[in-house]
Amino acid sequence: MIFEVTILGSGAALPTLRRNPSAQYINCNERHILIDCGEGTQNQIRRYGIKIQKIKHIFISHLHGDHYFGLMGLLSTMSLLGRSESLTIYAPKELEGIIHLQLKASGHHYEFKMNFVSLDNSEITLIFEDKMIEIWAIPMKHRVKTNGFLIKEKVKELSINGEVFRESGLSLTSIPFFRKGQNFVDEKGKSHSYKRYTFPAQKAKSYAYFSDTAPVTKNCEFIQGFDALYHEATFTEVHLDRAKHTLHSTAKQAAEIAKTSKVKRLYLGHISSRYDSVEQHLIEAKSVFENTIIVEDGMKFYV
Repeated sequence: MIFEVTILGSGAALPTLRRNPSAQYINCNERHILIDCGEGTQNQIRRYGIKIQKIKHIFISHLHGDHYFGLMGLLSTMSLLGRSESLTIYAPKELEGIIHLQLKASGHHYEFKMNFVSLDNSEITLIFEDKMIEIWAIPMKHRVKTNGFLIKEKVKELSINGEVFRESGLSLTSIPFFRKGQNFVDEKGKSHSYKRYTFPAQKAKSYAYFSDTAPVTKNCEFIQGFDALYHEATFTEVHLDRAKHTLHSTAKQAAEIAKTSKVKRLYLGHISSRYDSVEQHLIEAKSVFENTIIVEDGMKFYV
């Protein structure tokens, strides 16, 4: 099992030589996910060794350019490379029209199917689910309708103790019961405790992506105890007034969200190009929440 995040873009609106605009690639149990797609994302995908055609789900938090201007180029490359598998895009409803308009204007079409899931931001909403994970859209507070995303593994089944099970001589039909934490009754009516034949299940992991937003305290209840939180930290406290005016967050404000939510780790990104160093961001955040990391392009971490 793997739950890995690769930072493709850690900067804010203005790209720099050090930081691309927002984008993250996530492999969660072989569910290949792209969150946001700022300018230059497809080059970052190549730079960091990600297989572009594996991506099956793209989540766009909002329609400010630094979060989706790279999308048309990425889709075009997928098409040129012969993609045939469908792709699902979760985004504000206007994005579907934007993509079709550009395709019409250029006289192009793609051979693969694009499925669009329109996102509102009025309430937290389950937008994807399968047998292993679920993904929720969670409202942010920004100048346009904006969502963050919560990726959560489902409660995992117990692991079978192969050595003990083989020695028992029990039939394979007992395994599904044991994995679910249920006792098994054999054909002779004897009950076998699942505890004897299993190891504890691995803990389900959870990751929150809080896109461009002013601090939203009420959202803390939905990420209590999460393993990791990525939160925008466009500004330091010296630019607090600017943060309030543009509905962004400071590093300290993001740390306060992490502390209230009791998450295990805080990752800060979406750093404004006005800062040559992130030292002050880190000082301000760690004064509130010690386990804070400032992300850089190319950084990988396990949830």
